Amino acid sequence: MSRHPHVWMGILLWLVFGTAQASWTTNMTPGATEVSRSVFDLHMTIFWICVVIGVVVFGAMIWSMIIHRRSTGQEPAHFHESTTVEILWTVVPLLILVVMAVPATKTLINIYDSSESDLDIQVTGYQWKWHYKYLGQDVEFFSNLTTPQAQINNQEAKGENYLREVDNPLVIPVDAKVRFLITSADVIHAWWVPAMAVKKDAIPGFINESWTRMDTPGTYRGQCAELCGKDHGFMPIVVEVKSKPDFEAWLAKRKEEALAEKELTSKEWTLEELSARGEKAYATNCASCHQANGEGLPPMFPALKGSSVATGPAEEHIHTVVEGRPGTAMAAFGKQLSEVDIAAIITYERNAWGNKVGDMVTPKDILDFKKAKE
Repeated sequence: MSRHPHVWMGILLWLVFGTAQASWTTNMTPGATEVSRSVFDLHMTIFWICVVIGVVVFGAMIWSMIIHRRSTGQEPAHFHESTTVEILWTVVPLLILVVMAVPATKTLINIYDSSESDLDIQVTGYQWKWHYKYLGQDVEFFSNLTTPQAQINNQEAKGENYLREVDNPLVIPVDAKVRFLITSADVIHAWWVPAMAVKKDAIPGFINESWTRMDTPGTYRGQCAELCGKDHGFMPIVVEVKSKPDFEAWLAKRKEEALAEKELTSKEWTLEELSARGEKAYATNCASCHQANGEGLPPMFPALKGSSVATGPAEEHIHTVVEGRPGTAMAAFGKQLSEVDIAAIITYERNAWGNKVGDMVTPKDILDFKKAKE
């Protein structure tokens, strides 16, 4: 090795850089929409302009330092207050900015033109999930992370889409202009899907607009891009783009499910049925804070196991879940969940982890509570 150090050094560099380079991503991706591709083209245009400027500026500096160095006996030129130089360093940057501004302006105008949409969807951020409402379609649902806790706790191997999989993805049709009305119900979030070139802040009390027109059916993933609390990293975005016939079939099915969900409100439930449904709804909506075993994460997220709320009067329990507790991390679930799911969760909490209160809260109880508050 000592006789040919350069050979071994070359092999080492190839092993370190040559094999790793395949996994490196050093540029943006073109995306899957006309807007995302125009953003990519704009990025590349600006990039190459910057490259040319860098080559010219640093080339002139290096050439000057070599050719006009003191050792060659060069005498410095004096052009202080030169009108020609001042005109050049004003006009040339101005021309460069104009060249950059024209494509940038065209791209920005296109990005913000959300008019004449074929479908409008309201996107609402919650800690820590997304709510999608198809305006004028009577379809709305929450989208929650479905990555198993065992993977998050390193008890199982990570899945292919670790922390980027949900129970209810957003579904939109291909070749249709879809407008997003983005807001938040609590803190600032950000709805970001890179392949769509859509990234908008979700701000409480304010609606931001964006839009997309997907060219190809498929599944596209994103995530919240604004630090929004303890589970910020656990609220992914999944968008499924379907053909128009498939989308219409999916939309009709969701409408049927929504109608069936409303009918469940008047059903005669048993304690066992509500507890079984409540266990699933609790795992989706409550376990991240209060834990699957009901022991919580005090003091921020108090335990439900043996708590005065879960074992006390049912009316107080309903009030806490529906209205939340202002000034604490306990959100109001009255507008987030259906009456059936709220009743099921409360029933489960009152009869799980050894609480064994023995009573149940029905969907009618939740409806009566809401009507009394109106």
